[in-house]
Amino acid sequence: PIGIMSKPLWPLLAGETMLSRASAAASRAAARTAGSRTMASFAADDVVIASAVRTPIGIMSKSLSGAKASDLGATVVRAATERANVSPDVVDEMILGNVLSAGVGQALARQVALFGGLPKKVPCTTVNKVCASGMKAVMLGAQSIMAGQNGVVMTGGVESMSNVPYYLPGARGGMRLGHGQVVDGIINDGLWDVYNDHHMGNCGEKCAAEHSITREQQDAFAALSYTRAIEAIKAGRFADEIVPVEVKSRRSSVTVDADEEPFKMSIDSLAGMRAVFQRDGTVTAGNASGLNDGASALMLMSGAKATELGVTPLARIRGFGDAATEPVDFTVAPSLAVPVALRRAGLELSDVDYHEINEAFSVVSLVNMKLMDLDESRVNVNGGAVSLGHPIGASGARIITTLINVLRQRDASIGCASICNGGGGASAIVIERL
Repeated sequence: PIGIMSKPLWPLLAGETMLSRASAAASRAAARTAGSRTMASFAADDVVIASAVRTPIGIMSKSLSGAKASDLGATVVRAATERANVSPDVVDEMILGNVLSAGVGQALARQVALFGGLPKKVPCTTVNKVCASGMKAVMLGAQSIMAGQNGVVMTGGVESMSNVPYYLPGARGGMRLGHGQVVDGIINDGLWDVYNDHHMGNCGEKCAAEHSITREQQDAFAALSYTRAIEAIKAGRFADEIVPVEVKSRRSSVTVDADEEPFKMSIDSLAGMRAVFQRDGTVTAGNASGLNDGASALMLMSGAKATELGVTPLARIRGFGDAATEPVDFTVAPSLAVPVALRRAGLELSDVDYHEINEAFSVVSLVNMKLMDLDESRVNVNGGAVSLGHPIGASGARIITTLINVLRQRDASIGCASICNGGGGASAIVIERL
């Protein structure tokens, strides 16, 4: 044991399994053979997900642009508390992912907690791991519960890309004569590889060339993503995860309750789009994710606390992990993080029923499916960031939320969500439906 922790942490630090589940894996394999799902239960020392929600995802400068980041976050925090059917007073801590923090105001996680109805006693921390921020917030919340420091943690992520300001470098010292420069905060702090001084999209181009992924394959994947997202919306598959957002203006109030991105694109137009990042390139606005607004929140608690509060959890967290490689190769990092998460979960890749791999670009999902030899029919089955949108600080939490519903809708057990992040990193998490 380490210090005064309630249970030994050395297996985690040594990279061993987070929870020993070998017998459960064998039971699942037998159940698959028999064609039925083994109903999972949870233990007192498990970390469980009591609720998981998200806002609709808005296109930058459109439906959700009138809502501040704190408004979006507060909406999902309030809803996550209500969905768990617990008092806000039970929350011990709040951990929130956010990337583009310029202009959001002091301590965004604290704003979201208080505006979302959590008590003033709740300590709050904002996390920035670029696109993996929302997932890292969930992981940190889970670790604090595993360490015995917390019983209930509110986690998630938020981004309002519509409200990110432009910067005026040099203005503070005085621009006495001549032309100044305006810097886009979204690109500067969210989408730029500082190590190679180019856009994230150029990393996508390098990945496509090195792994022989063609423009046609990327466009076909984008078309599939849009098709799946539209079908999911029409079938009501997002109904259980989306909470409406009330956007107020001086004269009126509008309720936004549906994803905006899937219907902006004509699939027939994909092939005719120009490459964005290099003249002879393959990455286009159509086969890449967009610029978006949104938030997602997940309430985590220990199994013991869930039993005490009478909560019926949605899922339990089986394992999670991070990985990193060369910054320019961030696109392939999920294929490195997923094995870490699976090892800590005591599972094999073949145990996973469904994957969510964040679609920063179509090439990201394509290359990671290729490297891990995944069945496309079990990856991003309700669409992904290309078609739904990518509010960067929220997406890591959003894909976990969506994955929980995919497992329920398809009567499946094990899901793995993974997301790459600028700087060469990625995060992955394995969950089991309860």
